Amino acid sequence: MAKISFLECTKCGEHISADTPQTICPKDGGSLYVRYDFTPYLGTLKAHDLSNRTGSMWRYKEVLPDVQPVTLGEGATPMIQSRANPNVYIKDEGMNPTGSFKARGLSAAVTMCKHYGLKKIAIPSAGNAASALAAYAAAASIEAHIFMPSDVPMANYLEGVAYGANVSLVDGLISDCARMVAERIKEQRSERSAGRLAPEDVWFDVSTLKEPFRVEGKKTMGYELVEQLGWEYPDAVFYPTGGGVGLIGMWKAFAEMEALSWVRPGKRPKMIAVQASGCAPVARAYQAGEAASKFFENAATFAAGLRVPKPYGDYIILEIVRESGGTVAALDDQTILQSLLDWSKHEGLLLSPEGAAATAAYDQLIETGFLKPSDRVVIFNTGAGLKYTDMTAEAMHLKRPQQKRTLPTSMPVGGIITPQ
Repeated sequence: MAKISFLECTKCGEHISADTPQTICPKDGGSLYVRYDFTPYLGTLKAHDLSNRTGSMWRYKEVLPDVQPVTLGEGATPMIQSRANPNVYIKDEGMNPTGSFKARGLSAAVTMCKHYGLKKIAIPSAGNAASALAAYAAAASIEAHIFMPSDVPMANYLEGVAYGANVSLVDGLISDCARMVAERIKEQRSERSAGRLAPEDVWFDVSTLKEPFRVEGKKTMGYELVEQLGWEYPDAVFYPTGGGVGLIGMWKAFAEMEALSWVRPGKRPKMIAVQASGCAPVARAYQAGEAASKFFENAATFAAGLRVPKPYGDYIILEIVRESGGTVAALDDQTILQSLLDWSKHEGLLLSPEGAAATAAYDQLIETGFLKPSDRVVIFNTGAGLKYTDMTAEAMHLKRPQQKRTLPTSMPVGGIITPQ
């Protein structure tokens, strides 16, 4: 497995040691990238050497930290070819443990928390990250503290409780949850400084892009999609973008694969960041030519994972989209729902609302001519549609039919009572 050389700030380029747990750059608050020493593998390890390995994200061990993984079998999700257009592939992340792509990032993050000996970790979540953290923390015997909006899909709440995490439901958005986590950790550090709290009782924050290893788990989506396409890039990748860690991770993976000669250097795919128009901070910033987004007020969409008013790594997302020649699309809820129903009826795939936002974005970009039907594209369905039954049913105005139950009457027969 790969030896970590250092952590690198995505803003100022500062190098920081990975020997102890790190969150963000102490100089400017930039997110940190993990950088490895690939020297032992250059010219010796070929892409085809991976073909007989076990199907999980940890099969890419040469580009992941050299530690014992906390794994539940995440990764190796299928690439499903569309029946309507053979150039369109759905990368179905709903096949992961806890039913979403979040399993990859939290497997890697919790792995490193266990490696560092951390005892208590915390996360703000729009839903699926909470489920994943709860599961992996349980597997690692680490105490998990979860803050998520009170109107998340019921499945996310149930999972957090069932896995034994400490779950706090917040009357607000993920941004409010993040603020509460930050405030609690600040209070704990103050208590520790005063000698009233042991160091191991201070929570470690595994928020999106506020620690370096969730990106490492998510980047394996990039390795997988390229391997599944015969070690060639697609023309475009559609990614539902709330926090955007997966998009960032895949772009990092493409650079690593090129450095290892696992893929032929050339034109990388257009990266299409997809948002809901009811919460589209990155789309607004992209259209305005800005380097970072502004807080999106009154965020509202039934695609719960896209309800992130201000992504921490917005500056990285925008840079990647522009460098790749991609774009940022924003779709309204009705268009997202219609795409969800179309793919269900015609492809046999019940997408998550976030995945349906990406399929709707594909249709939009075909109509505008940004892409051609002949372009080979990968669309990410980031979660299992069945995790959103309550949210999707509400969007469809679908209610369980009321059934009238008539209890059987009884009649005496030979001294006994029987139903009539």
